[in-house]
Amino acid sequence: MFEKFLDKFMSRKGLTVAFWTITIVMVVALIYYTANLQKEVPPLPQTVKSVSGETLYTYDDIVEGKVYFQQFDLMDWGSLLGMGAYMGPDFTTEFMHYRAEYLYDFYGNEMYKKSSKELTDIERGAVKVRVIQDVKRQTTLLEKGTVYTDASAEAYRKNVVYITDMLVNGDKERAFPGGIIRPEEAVKIAAFVDWSQLVASSVRPGTEGTTSERTWSNNWPPEPLLDQDVSFNSHKISLYEFLILWILTVFVIYLSYTYLFKKEKNEKLEPAMKITKLFRSQNKLLKYVPIVALLFFVQLILGAYLAHLYADPTQDFVFSQSLLPFNVIRSIHTQLAILWVAVGWLVGGLLIAPWVANTDHKFPWLVDVLWVALVVVAVGSMVGLYMGATGQMRDVWFWLGNEGRELLNLGRLWDILLVLALVFWFLLVYTLIRKAKTNNPIVSTIIWSAFAIATLYIAGMMPIHKIEPNFTVDDYYRWWVIHLWVELTFELFAAGTIAFFTVSLGLISQRMATKVMMFELFLIMMAGTLGVGHHYWWQGLDEHWIAIGGIFSALEPLPLALLIIEAMKNKREKAHSGADFKFSAPFMWIAGSAVLNFIGAGIFGMVINTPTISYYSHGTYLIMPHGHIALLGAFGYISIAFLYMTARANSMAKGYIWNEKPTKIGFWLLTIGVLVYAIPTFIIGMEQTQAASELGYYYTRTRAALADLGGWMWFRILPDSMMILGGGIVLYDLTSKILLSKKDPKAIVE
Repeated sequence: MFEKFLDKFMSRKGLTVAFWTITIVMVVALIYYTANLQKEVPPLPQTVKSVSGETLYTYDDIVEGKVYFQQFDLMDWGSLLGMGAYMGPDFTTEFMHYRAEYLYDFYGNEMYKKSSKELTDIERGAVKVRVIQDVKRQTTLLEKGTVYTDASAEAYRKNVVYITDMLVNGDKERAFPGGIIRPEEAVKIAAFVDWSQLVASSVRPGTEGTTSERTWSNNWPPEPLLDQDVSFNSHKISLYEFLILWILTVFVIYLSYTYLFKKEKNEKLEPAMKITKLFRSQNKLLKYVPIVALLFFVQLILGAYLAHLYADPTQDFVFSQSLLPFNVIRSIHTQLAILWVAVGWLVGGLLIAPWVANTDHKFPWLVDVLWVALVVVAVGSMVGLYMGATGQMRDVWFWLGNEGRELLNLGRLWDILLVLALVFWFLLVYTLIRKAKTNNPIVSTIIWSAFAIATLYIAGMMPIHKIEPNFTVDDYYRWWVIHLWVELTFELFAAGTIAFFTVSLGLISQRMATKVMMFELFLIMMAGTLGVGHHYWWQGLDEHWIAIGGIFSALEPLPLALLIIEAMKNKREKAHSGADFKFSAPFMWIAGSAVLNFIGAGIFGMVINTPTISYYSHGTYLIMPHGHIALLGAFGYISIAFLYMTARANSMAKGYIWNEKPTKIGFWLLTIGVLVYAIPTFIIGMEQTQAASELGYYYTRTRAALADLGGWMWFRILPDSMMILGGGIVLYDLTSKILLSKKDPKAIVE
C-alpha cells in the first residue's frame, strides 16, 4: 500500500501535484499569519510617562527616532533586538542593561542605604526581586500609554545622556567616528531605542503569572540582572527540529536513490550542446561579465577593510575612518553582494533564453538598455549609500540615500528602478522562452521563478512613500525579501537553470532532470516559505513563530544538490569513457555551489537555526560562517558559473583559445578561503554564545568579551587574502577571456 503511494507520489505527475498542493498550502498559511500580524506585534505607545506625570517621549518621538536610526544607518554599526551589525552595541540590550543597573543602585539605596556593589548576596537577592517587580510588573507596554516608575524614568534620562554623547561625539573603541548626528536627533533615537528596550523587558499582556509568561521578544536577550533566560519551549522545539531533520534526511535520500536516480533501460543522455554561434542578444551580454566580476572583487576588498576594523577598531586602515566609516562601508559591502549575484543571474537567464527558444529577440538592443539601467542603479545607489549615511542628504535621504535597513539599504528611488530593471529582465526572458516548441517543466520553472524574483523585492518597499513606523512590522517584511527572495525564489530559479544546464551539457537525461527538479521544487516550497519564521523569534512576534520557524528550519537543508551529485557521477563516467567535455569550468562552479550550499546553508544554517542556540547566538559572530558560505554556495557560485558559461560559449562560437588553469586556481583560492574563514568566526562566535549563556548578552557585545580572541580576529588575514587573490584571478581570467582572447589555430583548421 505504502509502496504504491510512493510510486504515484514520485512519478512526474505525482510530484507536479505535490508541488502545487504544497505551494497553495504554504502561501495561504503565510497570508493568514500576515493578516494577523497587527494583532501580535508590540504596540507603539501614545506616550511614555513617569508615575509623577512627566512625559518622557511620545509616539511621534519613537517614529522620528526610527527615521534617524535608519537615516544614519545605525543598523550597519550596531543592532536593535539583535538585528544588524556586530561592531557597535546592541542598542536594545544596552538600554535594558543600564536601566537594570541603575535600578539596582536606586533600590539598594532605598532598601539598605547601599550601592549595588556594597550589597551582600542576600540583600542583592531582595533588591533583584524589587527590580524585577519594577521592570516586569509595574511597567507594561500598551498602545494607550506606558507608565514608568520614577526610578525607571530617571534610568531613561541617564540613557538619553549616554546615547547622545556616543552618537554625537563618537565611540572610538567601537569604530564610530561621530560628528554626523546632531544632539536633537540623538534624543529622538533614544526614544526609539527605549521602545525596543520595552519590547525586550516588559511582559506581553495575557501571559502574566502563567507558565508561559514572556516578554514581547520571547524573553530575549538573556539578562542575569532580571533573571531573563530562554524558556523550556525553545528547548522542546530544538529537539523536535533535530528529530525532524534526521528522519526526513534519511527519507529524502531513500526516495532520491530509489525513485529519482534509477535509470530506465536503454536510457541515454542528451548529447552536450554544440555552440557554433552566439545570438546577437547573447553577444551583448559579454560587456556584463567583467563588470560583475569587478563588483565581486571590490566587495572582497571592502570585506577585508571591515575585517581590519573588527580586529582593531581604534586604528585606521589605509584610509581614515572619518572618510570611510564602518557602517557606511558595511552597507556598501552587503549591497554589492546583492548586485553582483543578481546581475550574474540576469546574465544567466538572458543567456539561456535564446537556446531554449532557438531564436533571438526581435530587438537585441534591449539587452543594452538593461545594462545601462543596471549601471545607473549600481552607481547611483552606491553614491546614495555613502552620502545618505554620512548626513549629506538629510532632506532626500529616504529617496536617494541610505534607507538604513540591514541588507535592504538602497534609497527608495533605487529600489523602484531595481524592480523595474528586474521586471524588464523577466519580460525579456519570458517573451523569448514562450516561443519554445516544448514548454516543459524546466522551462516553466525558469520563467515563473524569474517573475517571482522580479516582483518579490516589492515586499520590502511597503509603504512605498515613507518608512514603516513599527520596527517589528518593518522587519517582518524585510525578511520576506531577504529570506523568501534568496531561499525560495532564487532557489527555484537555481533548480530550473541547473536542470537545464545538466541536460544541455549531456550529464543527465531530460526525464531524470525533470523529476529531480520537481522533487526539489516541492522541498523548497515546503521548507523555504514558512522557514522565514526562524528570523522572527526575538524581534517582537508571538511565540508560535518559535514552533513554526523551528520546524520548517529543520526542513531547509533537505533540498540539497541531489541533481549535482548525479551529474558529477555522469561527468566522471564521461571522463572515464574518454568523451570530451567542453564545459568543465562552468560545471566546476556549479558543483562547488552544491558543496558550499550544503556546508553554509545546511551545516552552519542548522548550527544557528535551533531556538536554543539562536537565543544565545543571535547577533554574534556565529552567524558569519553561515551567511558568507551560504551566500557563495547558494547563489554566488551559480552567478559565477553563468559568467563562465557566457565566456565559454563565446570562445566556442568564435574559436578562441580556452585555458582553464587560472579558472581552477581562482576557484580553489576562493573555496578554501571561505572555508578557512569559517574557522575563526565560528570559534569567536562560540565564545560569544557561551558568554551570553553564562554572563548575559550585554557582556557578549562588549569589546572586553573579545579581548582574549584577538589572535583569531587577526587570523582572518589568511582567508581574506586567499579570497581577494582568488577574486582578483577570477576578474583577470574572465576579463581576458572576454576582451583579450586569441584565435585557436586548431579551431581555424576545423
